[in-house]
Amino acid sequence: MTTELNRRTFLGSAAAAALVAGAASLRTTPLFAKESFAGLDAMAQAELVRKKEVTSLELVDAAIARINAVNPKVNAVVTEFFDKARETAKGSLPESPLSGVPYLIKDLNDFTGERRTSGSRLFANFKSPGTDPVPEKAVDAGLVVLGKTNTPEFGLMASTESLLLGDCRNPWNLEHSSGGSSGGAAAAVAAGMLPVAHASDGGGSIRIPASCCGVFGMKPSRGRMKLGSKPMPGDIGVENCVSRTVRDSAMVFSLSEDRSADAPLKPVGFVSGLSRKRLTIAFSTADYYGREPHADVKAAIEATANLCDDLGHIIIEAKNPLHGEEFIDAFLTVWASGPASLVELARSKGLKPEKVLEPWTLGLAEFFARKPKDALQKSLAFFAEAEAKTDAFMARYDTWLTPVLSRPAPKLGEQAPTVAFDKLYERIVHYVSYTPIHNVAGTPAMSVPLGMSKDGLPIGSQFAAAKGGEGLLFELAYELEQAQPWAIRHAGVYAG
Repeated sequence: MTTELNRRTFLGSAAAAALVAGAASLRTTPLFAKESFAGLDAMAQAELVRKKEVTSLELVDAAIARINAVNPKVNAVVTEFFDKARETAKGSLPESPLSGVPYLIKDLNDFTGERRTSGSRLFANFKSPGTDPVPEKAVDAGLVVLGKTNTPEFGLMASTESLLLGDCRNPWNLEHSSGGSSGGAAAAVAAGMLPVAHASDGGGSIRIPASCCGVFGMKPSRGRMKLGSKPMPGDIGVENCVSRTVRDSAMVFSLSEDRSADAPLKPVGFVSGLSRKRLTIAFSTADYYGREPHADVKAAIEATANLCDDLGHIIIEAKNPLHGEEFIDAFLTVWASGPASLVELARSKGLKPEKVLEPWTLGLAEFFARKPKDALQKSLAFFAEAEAKTDAFMARYDTWLTPVLSRPAPKLGEQAPTVAFDKLYERIVHYVSYTPIHNVAGTPAMSVPLGMSKDGLPIGSQFAAAKGGEGLLFELAYELEQAQPWAIRHAGVYAG
C-alpha cells in the first residue's frame, strides 16, 4: 500500500543537508563566452546564424577549437572529419531551428564515408556506405556533423573504456568513468565542446552517461524514432541526444521523431516550456532487488522529491513492480544474444574472436551459449510480461522518480572490459539496476542533472512516464531546470 511521503523527513536528513552544502560550493562560470560561443545552447547558436550575426562556419570553427583544447584530456571525440564539416558549413543548409549548429554522432552509428568502429577491433577499419536514419534526420535539420563520439564495444557496457578507442574520461573528475554507452557524447557536452550530441540507449545508455556527466538525457518511447532495419533483440534500443539544456533536447527530439502516416505514436512536436498541471509522482529509491543506493544517490533523489513537493506535485511512495533476479536474467539473456552472433561473425571472417573481441563481449557470448535453446524465446516472453506490469504500474501515476544508477560514477578500471567476467557481471548488474526496465517496457525516461555527490560528481534523477509521455516529461524537465538551473554549473575540464 502506497503512502504519501513527508518532505520534511527528507530535509531533516544529514545526507540531504550535506548534498545541498556540497552543491552550493561548486565553481560556477558565466553562461556566455563570446569568443567561443561555449555558453550558448544549440537553439541560441542557431538563432545567431538565422539573424546573420555569425555564420555556421564560425560556430564550427569555434567548436573545433574547443574540441582540440579539451579532447586530449577527455577522449570523447574519436573520429574527426573537420574539413568536411567546414565545407558543409560554407554551403547551403536546410532551414531549421538548429541549422548551422555543430553536432557529433555516436560511433555505433553509420555516417556516409566515415569510419564506424562500434568501439571494436572487429570493425576498426570499417567505412560506412550510408547514414543511419536518426543521424540522417540531424543532417536534414541542418546540424553540421564534426565527428564521432567514443563508445564501449558495441555499446555493451555502462562505462566507455574500449580496448580500441581508449578510456573516455569524466570531465568532472578525469579518474572517473563518463558512463556508457553514450559516454563520449555526454563527456563532449559536459566539457563544453558543443551543446548537444547524438546518443542512443538500449539499457540506459543515454541516461547513464547523462547522470555521470551532469547533462540532460531523454530516452524516447519504443517506436518513437525510425531506426532502420536492424532493431536490437526485444526492440529495446532507441536514439535521441544528450544536451546541456532541456530545449535543445526537446528540439532534437521533435526533428527526429517519426512523423510518417504509419508512425506507431502520435508525434509530440516541440515542447517549448513547462506546464501548470501538477503531477502525481511515484517515488522509490530501492532498485528491483529491493536494495537502496549509495548514500549520496539516496540523498540526491530525496532532494529531488523535496523539490517536486515544493513545486506542488504529489509524491507517493511506491514499490518497483518487477523482481530483480528474474528480470536481469531475462535481460542479459537477450543482451548476450548479440555478442553470440558477433563471435560467429568473427569466425565467418576467418578471425579468432579472442583477437578482435573484448573479454566482456566473449564472456557474454559464453553466457548465452550455456543457456537452453529456448532461453531467448522465454526471455522475450518475459519481456512482454514485464512490459504489461510496468504499464499497469504507470497507469496509476503521471511519472515515476527513481535513481538513474546505484552509485556515483566509478573510477576508470572498475568496469573495464578486461575485469574477470563474473566480477564484472556483479558490478554492472548492481550498478545498472534502475534503467533497463524502461527499455524492456518501451516507456520514456529521462535523467535530470539535479544532484551532486559529496566528492563533486553529478547524480541524475530518473523520471519515467507511460508510453508516448515524452511531452509530459519535457514539461516537467523545464520546470525543474527553471527551479534549479544546472547549465551554470561547469565541470573542472571545460572548454569555455
